[in-house]
Amino acid sequence: MQKKTIDEILNETLKVLRDGGVILYPTDTVWGLGCDATNPEAVAKIYEIKHRSDSKSLVLLASSLDQIALYVNEIPPMAIDLVEVNDRPMTLIYPGAKTYPAPADGEPWKADRYHLAHNTVAADGTVGIRIPMMEFCQQLTYKLGRPIVSTSANISGEPTPKKFADISDEIKNAVDYTVDPRLEAGATGLASQIIKIGLDGEVEIIRA
Repeated sequence: MQKKTIDEILNETLKVLRDGGVILYPTDTVWGLGCDATNPEAVAKIYEIKHRSDSKSLVLLASSLDQIALYVNEIPPMAIDLVEVNDRPMTLIYPGAKTYPAPADGEPWKADRYHLAHNTVAADGTVGIRIPMMEFCQQLTYKLGRPIVSTSANISGEPTPKKFADISDEIKNAVDYTVDPRLEAGATGLASQIIKIGLDGEVEIIRA
């Protein structure tokens, strides 16, 4: 059987994301579960797959600072400096995430591509976003036109899978699409730095 091209894999992955599905994919750090970060129902599926409380926010991937700027009220100047000099995977926690206004009692959460799903954001209104240092993930977020969720592909509390072979069958069987494991060559297997930044220039290193 002929192997699929990168473009074919990319297009198949994009279709699943646009349809509200959950993907299993390699990132610049570890294997992750992903979905359209503006779709609250898709995000809820990820929490269910991981057996994780939705009180814990999720990391997102975005193609660029320009894309991030669409989903936060303001990008702190320090974030621009950090992105420009960064040479390893780095997640920045931004203040002022844009989410859709809360619905009336009993009404479902609405979704639109210009607001992050409410269940991706922390209780204090911050959101962690990384610009991936991996071409496939860059193309995925760029062509989708909005951020995607990137949370480790494991049941909450279990070891983080660094390689496709480490992922449990429970996770593999729960997703709508699995990206070709050949692409994991671009993953480092290491967790990203996590840095929280404030509009006043304050910086807090959460994980070095």
